[in-house]
Amino acid sequence: PPQFVSSHALEYTGKVLTEFCQFYEQQYGVALFNSVRYEIEGGGGPQPQLLRRKVPLEDRTIFSGNLFQYLEENKKWRNRFSIVPHNYGLVLYENKLAFERGLQPRILINSAGYKVLTSLEEYLELVNSSLPGPAPKSGNTPILKCPTQFPLILWHPFARHYYFCVMTGKEQEKWLAIFQDCARHCNNGLSEDSKVEVPAFTDAVRMYRQSKEQYGTWDMLCGNESQILSNLVMEELLPELKNMIGPRLKGKAQERHRVWIQVSDAVYRMVHGQTKAHYDAALAKCELQSPAMRSAIRTDMDQVIQSREHLASKIRASVSSKAEVCVRNHVQPYITSILEALMIPTSQGFAEVREVFFKEVTDLNMNIVNEGGMDKLGEYMEKLSQLAFHPVKMQSCYEKMELLKLEGLQQRFDVSSASVFKQRAQILMRQQMDDTVYTFETLLHQELGKSLSKDELCKTIQRILERVLKKYDYDSSTVRKKFFREALLQITVPFLLKKLAPTCKGDLARFQELIFEDFASFILVENTYEEVVLQSVMKDIMMAVKEAAVQRKHNLYRDSIAIHNSDPDLHLLAEGAPIDWGEEFGGGQPDQDPSDEKQRRAKQVVSVIHVDEGALPYDAASLEGSPEPPEPEQQGRARSPPPASPGSPGGVKELRTLLVTELPVEAPAGVVAKAEEQLSNGAVMQESPATTAPLEREEEEEAAPGGADTGIPEDSPEGQVEERGAAEATPASPCEGKAQPERLEPSDKETGEEAPAAAAPLSKLPVEPPQEDSHGAAADCDGVQTQF
Repeated sequence: PPQFVSSHALEYTGKVLTEFCQFYEQQYGVALFNSVRYEIEGGGGPQPQLLRRKVPLEDRTIFSGNLFQYLEENKKWRNRFSIVPHNYGLVLYENKLAFERGLQPRILINSAGYKVLTSLEEYLELVNSSLPGPAPKSGNTPILKCPTQFPLILWHPFARHYYFCVMTGKEQEKWLAIFQDCARHCNNGLSEDSKVEVPAFTDAVRMYRQSKEQYGTWDMLCGNESQILSNLVMEELLPELKNMIGPRLKGKAQERHRVWIQVSDAVYRMVHGQTKAHYDAALAKCELQSPAMRSAIRTDMDQVIQSREHLASKIRASVSSKAEVCVRNHVQPYITSILEALMIPTSQGFAEVREVFFKEVTDLNMNIVNEGGMDKLGEYMEKLSQLAFHPVKMQSCYEKMELLKLEGLQQRFDVSSASVFKQRAQILMRQQMDDTVYTFETLLHQELGKSLSKDELCKTIQRILERVLKKYDYDSSTVRKKFFREALLQITVPFLLKKLAPTCKGDLARFQELIFEDFASFILVENTYEEVVLQSVMKDIMMAVKEAAVQRKHNLYRDSIAIHNSDPDLHLLAEGAPIDWGEEFGGGQPDQDPSDEKQRRAKQVVSVIHVDEGALPYDAASLEGSPEPPEPEQQGRARSPPPASPGSPGGVKELRTLLVTELPVEAPAGVVAKAEEQLSNGAVMQESPATTAPLEREEEEEAAPGGADTGIPEDSPEGQVEERGAAEATPASPCEGKAQPERLEPSDKETGEEAPAAAAPLSKLPVEPPQEDSHGAAADCDGVQTQF
């Protein structure tokens, strides 16, 4: 019965979380000790040469535009106006007019854990592999038919899926880059600024999985803490859920697909609500004990360090010989090949970051020469300041990392896929690009205090560009070497732990007596054992990376090369107020609008897509001739479950209905108000009929453009900037000679003249049954998902 499945899921979730929280409380003390020790002793490592901005993407949206979404309730495609704010949540509105009037969005999607697909065949293959029971025969009817050749599908192993399509290949490419950037950013949901909570959490996840004999990398370490824990529970619960639900799935493969996805999503949301409550409680308990623990650490720091070193020496004496043999036979022969596989695509990606930055600054310099000096400087610099967050311009950098292949090594070292390393390198590329741009901005802003002619400004920009590129080369080398070392450890250490577990792990309990009771919160035998194993392979990894640098492979600097105090006053410049290029140099007036209106008019990073002539306009409410006219029994599927078959007291439809907990949704006060806002992972909302009908009438009266704005024509100079070929040669300084290329104009959308950004606050609304709108389409209503 459904009640049994629901109670079993909750009971299982509670069991997993209770066990996990024990690991978390243990790891919290160790992480707290390491943090306090770092505060006292400091950390080594080379000093970065580039500056880092404190608040990137303030008052910006990434993109806004139109696309079609498939509604499973009525099997129709509907137009949606989408906003991607600076927190990278995907926000969908009924149309552009609804957004401009501050109405509530239809849906909010946190894309952590999602994979972006552009092929129905690839999607069907993933769905078939996850369906309970025997896999459907190849060539089966797909779950849906796309009315265009350009689908975009968000797939998740546990949560609901989202189906979109666009009209042209150019739109698909841009939306693909944007969706992938959203997933990349949301996957990176653990704050790197947290020096205690996040290390404790990730170590607890690793220890829990190792206790279940699961070593190696984990693809679903995606999102924030509650999302990761939900993935952890669902990974174990899903096989049992398939056994319970699989026999109840009846009908064609197409219908079984739909039902299974909805049931899995309902359980996932239920699990997420429970994991969030458990984790919050465990964190609050640890934070309550934190002040007393900090005081004890500072008092007994030296004694704790000595006790840890004594314990490590005893464990090392016991396991070092076995570890060294394992490293020599199973790891050492492969370190060079793993490093080479990592170095090639990573270094190509960072080289592309350098090239993209160089081209953008060179184009900016040329445009300033042709425009007449300072008049357009603010406009162009405002565009440049957001370069790292432009998914389309950064796509060429990210694509280099997609070439990473670890075939052969994945099976040997239990690496589930290379996606963990791809995503990490791409995040580092974006951060390095932003650091480079911000350093260039800061140095140029300092020089602009002087009175510069056009030629002097041109030469100043060229000089600063060369200066910043030298800093980038140094920092890029440092970042890549650190990435290579960490990746090699992530691959080899879990493999060693798994190999050594049968002979070494059973003896660890006897070392517990070496730890004083007062220090038991800060010293763990398991952690010390892992450090000993790590040290056994660290020497070989450090040597491999050092040799690659000595051989000048992939433009890596040797460790002996260090830049000290090359710009002693540079970091002082970063302490000033953020630079507002548009206000200082663009001739614009300070915005006097209220805060909500200012958010709605926030500037946009990516220009809108130009729709080819003849394509279906997006102001059409739906795509006519939608495929698969619903059968009578399918039309009512989302509204009420059919009667259970005899002998089946709890049908799947009934189960799905009971599992979908309808909760009120509290949406952010402004869609782009704060970067740290959390978005509901697919929270489906609807407007009341009283709101929808007048809105549609006014749309007809005002003939408001609902389609994608024309944006930049293909032959416009801006299009030349975004889509220029990679074969462009390095030009000489724009100051030399008069034969300049055609002037490059920024688009209104990229300079932020028209793009809106935020919606008005949402009130907490209970989910109502689907309402028919004026087009006869049922509104989205799967039940509201919990806050992710």
